[in-house]
Parts: sequence; C-alpha cells; structure tokens
Amino acid sequence: VGSVAVEDQPDVSAVLSAYNQQGDPTMYEEYYSGLKHFIECSLDCHRAELSQLFYPLFVHMYLELVYNQHENEAKSFFEKFHGDQECYYQDDLRVLSSLTKKEHMKGNETMLDFRTSKFVLRISRDSYQLLKRHLQEKQNNQIWNIVQEHLYIDIFDGMPRSKQQIDAMVGSLAGEAKREANKSKVFFGLLKEPEIEVPLDDEDEEGENEEGKPKKKKPKKDSIGSKSKKQDPNAPPQNRIPLPELKDSDKLDKIMNMKETTKRVRLGPDCLPSICFYTFLNAYQQGLTAVDVTDDSSLIAGGFADSTVRVWSVTPKKLRSVKQAADLSLIDKESDDVLERIMDEKTASELKILYGHSGPVYGASFSPDRNYLLSSSEDGTVRLWSLQTFTCLVGYKGHNYPVWDTQFSPYGYYFVSGGHDRVARLWATDHYQPLRIFAGHLADVNCTRFHPNSNYVATGSADRTVRLWDVLNGNCVRIFTGHKGPIHSLTFSPNGRFLATGATDGRVLLWDIGHGLMVGELKGHTDTVCSLRFSRDGEILASGSMDNTVRLWDAVKAFEDLETDDFTTATGHINLPENSQELLLGTYMTKSTPVVHLHFTRRNLVLAAGAYSPQ
Repeated sequence: VGSVAVEDQPDVSAVLSAYNQQGDPTMYEEYYSGLKHFIECSLDCHRAELSQLFYPLFVHMYLELVYNQHENEAKSFFEKFHGDQECYYQDDLRVLSSLTKKEHMKGNETMLDFRTSKFVLRISRDSYQLLKRHLQEKQNNQIWNIVQEHLYIDIFDGMPRSKQQIDAMVGSLAGEAKREANKSKVFFGLLKEPEIEVPLDDEDEEGENEEGKPKKKKPKKDSIGSKSKKQDPNAPPQNRIPLPELKDSDKLDKIMNMKETTKRVRLGPDCLPSICFYTFLNAYQQGLTAVDVTDDSSLIAGGFADSTVRVWSVTPKKLRSVKQAADLSLIDKESDDVLERIMDEKTASELKILYGHSGPVYGASFSPDRNYLLSSSEDGTVRLWSLQTFTCLVGYKGHNYPVWDTQFSPYGYYFVSGGHDRVARLWATDHYQPLRIFAGHLADVNCTRFHPNSNYVATGSADRTVRLWDVLNGNCVRIFTGHKGPIHSLTFSPNGRFLATGATDGRVLLWDIGHGLMVGELKGHTDTVCSLRFSRDGEILASGSMDNTVRLWDAVKAFEDLETDDFTTATGHINLPENSQELLLGTYMTKSTPVVHLHFTRRNLVLAAGAYSPQ
C-alpha cells in the first residue's frame, strides 16, 4: 500500500523545481508593478480581461521567491500586492501568507496542486495579443515564463468580456473551466418508467357491472403517474449502465407513489407550499451533522457528532426489527401473515440508535426501498445499516480521511461518497471495493448527488468548482466555476436538465447541464447554503441556510427564457439578469435553527430539519 500512495503524489521536488529558473529576486516587485501599470492603463475593454492575470501571477511569483529562499523579498512582495487581489481570494491568501519557507511548501497539498494544474483564464484574442506584445517588448521574460509555464490561456474570437461577465465565472482555485471541458455530450434526459398497471381503488369498483366504465377511468388514472412513457430524446440508452430489477415491493411502492401524485398540490408563485420544520432539540451535546428523509416521508435519520446515527419514525407506525433467530424458528412459514409475525412488537419504538462509527457522522442516505441506510463519517468509513434489524451490515473502507457526504442512487444498489481525500467514489452495495474513482478536484469533496437517471454524479468541492462525472467510464464531463466559496449543497431538477448549487458565499447558482452554462444566480442568503431541493414537479426551488432561513424561489421563471445560443456556449459571455428579488417567493425565519436538510413530500409539503442552537 505504501508504494501506491507514493505514486499518486506528483514528485514533490520535481513539481517545485519548476521554480528554479528564477529571475533576479529584487526585480520581482518591479516586474509585477510594471505589468500592473500596463494593465491599469489599457483600454477598459481589455482591462477587465487582463486583470484576471493578477492573482495567478501574484501567487506564482510569491511561491517562486519562497522556494528560492528569498524570504525577505517574498514577504515584502506579499505585503505590497496582496491588497490588490479580488476579495474572494481572501482565504487562499491567508494560506499563502503562512507559507514563508521552502519547507512549508512541501507539506501543502493545495499549493502543490496550484503548481501542477495550470490556472485557466479565458481571454479574447485582442486582449491576449496586447499582453503578448507588451511582455515581449519589455523583455519581461520572468512574467512571460510564468504565463507559458503555469497558465492556460483559453483564447476566443470576438468581443472581450465585461467585468461583470468575468466576475460571474471566476473565483475557483484553478481559474475557469476550459471551454473544451464542457463540450462532451451529456444524456440529461430521464429513463423510461416501467409499465405498471395501477389497480382500481374501491370507489371505482362500483362501476364494474356496467361494461366500459372502469375502462374509461383506468387510462386516466395511469396518465398522471406516467410522465415518461415516451422515450426522452436526451435520455441515455436504458441499458447504458446496469440497474437493478424492480422487486414486487418496489412496484407496490410505485403504485402508492402514483396515488399520492394524484393528490399532489400544483405549486407556483400564487400557491406556495406549507413548510413543516423538524427541530432537533437538546442536540447540543450530540451535535447534528446530517439529516435524510425517506422518499415517502415516513422515516427521518440524523447523523450526530457523537458518532451515532438515529432513526425516527415520523408516522404513528413504530420501528420494529426482526425477531431473534430462536424466535423465528417457531414461526409457521406457510402462514399468510408470516411477514407480520417475524417482526418483534416488544421492542417497537419510534427511535432506534445505530452505534458503530468512531467519529462525527457527516452524511446519511436512505435507500429508495427503505430497507437500508448509509452513513459516512469522519472515521473514514461509509456504513450500510439494515432497517430490518437496525444493525450494521458492511463498512466500506477506501477514503482514509473524513467522508463528508454519501448518497444512494435513485434506483438503489449504487451509492457515491466524497471526502477530504479530494476524490469521490462510486460503490455498489455488494462490492467491498469502489467501482469508480472520480479524481480531479483540488480540495475536499463536500457534497455528492446522483442525477435522476443515475448515469451521472455531481460533486461540489472546497476548490469552489462543481463537477459532473459519467458513471459509465468515470470521466469528468462538466466543470462549473463561479462560486466564491466551498460548495456545500447540490440538487438536480426533476426533469434532469438543470443543477442548482449552494456555497459558503450565500449564493445559489443555476446551471444548464446540456449546454454547460450558468443560467442564473439567486442572491439573498447571508450565510452558507447547506440544503437545496426542487419541488416534485420542479416549479419551486427551496434553499436552506446557516442564516436560519428557508427561502422559496420561482424555478419556472428562473429557467424560462434562456439564451443558450452557440456563441454564448462557446465564449461564456453570459448575461445574468439581476432578478433575484422577482424570483424570491418567500423567506421563512426559524427562531435560531440552521437549516440542514430540505425535503418535498410526494404531495409537495416542505419538510425542513435542523438543530436548535441557543445563541
């Protein structure tokens, strides 16, 4: 194992030795201020674009001085220019200011990554020519070397972008995404639902004797629950990845779901959902760190900082586990109610506590069939629990560091986890080893979500990017940049076309997956957005935050008139309307409870959860 770990890391000395071709250390300030003067005096249209160079050049020049042990020059360089950097780089600059010796650099993975991955800037051809001419006339080789060695300049033809357009897209640890990164085809459509006959309700059966009546009623019943009988042109082939077969119990559940759907409330700006808040009281000793609710809203699970997972029944039905083996042998296996008899009534309760983790539990996810619960923890493991026996079935080991999130596929069987080791892993419940490793983020993977068709996984990271990965081959097919802080929440729209993401910057960004474009920005939260969820038909987006509020947004309006022409896609000239106020349908304050989780029931009631934190 030791040798494998070593190979994964780029050879530290090789990476850093790129800083050997140094210029005269005393000249660095002059080089940088010369470039700064040139950019600030250039025309407005070029200035916005060329200003993107300030940050990556500042970091590389500073690291170069530190690496070559010019500590005083490095310190003076930092003090002179760090104030010029954009405010969203504050956290990076704090890390940077603590790296003052060559030795410090070797242990800092983020800085090593900054060194190995090229910082991406998107600049129009005119601005680029201007820069190149200036640097070559000035014989400013030091800066030109860094530009060629460490920056990837994605040049496009056409108008330069405005400051506003650039600001919307930048801010991640490695700059923007190359345009190539978002070009590959993504099958964002939904898979066809299996044909399931919905049995008639009792009240429909009165018409049985007159022929023709129930026949008329039946197709009506069916049409509501079967949105995707036709093949969606953007859907992946049905067998693109192997998905588990439907069991009889799954079919019954689908029928229940369809019946609930007929009673679903149509939401919209004039018909907002009610919100029911589950407040975890007295959780200050345990510390609530994760929540999940089953799709049918019957169970709620909480992950806690005291290493426990607790499962509550939210309905009057208590949680029962299967009887002990000795008692099971006494049961008549042929009896009709054998499934009832195997359950132990004596130990039925509305709360079960699952012990096994040895660190705070940061992620929890119920399987779609409600037989299993996953939990991920600081102890580096993901555990699979049986909700029949309330015991741990498997511990999945692979992440050696904290696992921040885990989620079951909408079809069950597969699940995804993401952690401090900067990778996400795809697992199947019956394999000890991961099936896919999604590597590419430059910092922790904080949140992981499956696309509704289960062919893709989205990950949000502390490197301030969101990536979309193909489950079939493990490739990264989309990179979304624009958040100015670590990303803590993700959700796909029910039709599979859009993704909403929330971060510590308090913004919720909306993305068109097919075109690989940012299409909206919802401003209003004043703290980290930790939960996002679309209503069942996608009319409303709910966001929950550390600012102790739930906000509801008009998703239909946010996505309605999108300009996704080829030019925009090719250059990233996006013009986001400043319409957060029009899209905000309501803000709901809690007394003092950060909103950890949001859920829409099958009838479109919002359930929210969090732990009361006395101020």
